[in-house]
Amino acid sequence: MNERLQFIPFTSPADRGWARAMEIYRRSFPYKEQRSEEDHIRALADPAFHADGIWRGDEFVGILYYWHTDEWDYVEHLAICASLRGQNLGSQALEAFCGERRIILEIDPPVDEVSIRRLHFYHRLGFAESPHEYIHPSFRRPFEPHRLVLMGRPAPLSDDEARRFADFVRETVLRYTEHEAPDLPRL
Repeated sequence: MNERLQFIPFTSPADRGWARAMEIYRRSFPYKEQRSEEDHIRALADPAFHADGIWRGDEFVGILYYWHTDEWDYVEHLAICASLRGQNLGSQALEAFCGERRIILEIDPPVDEVSIRRLHFYHRLGFAESPHEYIHPSFRRPFEPHRLVLMGRPAPLSDDEARRFADFVRETVLRYTEHEAPDLPRL
């Protein structure tokens, strides 16, 4: 199958593929890195947030959730259906998405076979680790912040860029999580 991958935005739970996307999301990421479905729906109203289903013809193959800013695109979640992994679909999707844009993403520290493989996957796609200490806030209760490695394409993040990214996560992304703070109004 050499059909080109398509990125089709989700706008509501009524969209084709939504249930399958939520299933992949729940199975592919640790609980602390997932939004509740309610928070995910609220995030869809933010023009910076994009939740795309990845399709190959009529076949749903995965998800790509990202934030678009004037400076970069932050790939928050990328996952391919478990039954389709190993077919180079993740690489194809990320290559098609990235183009010439500045991309930021986070990965688990490379400490075991799976996380080391993930690091090499991103290296092959032109990403480079940033040397900055980065603690990602948990999206869900109980809040358990965790260390992640920042990666940038086509180059590592500068000190200033890493600070602005952390601010963006704290000030924008966390609005659509279980965090409650006076400056983060619930919609």
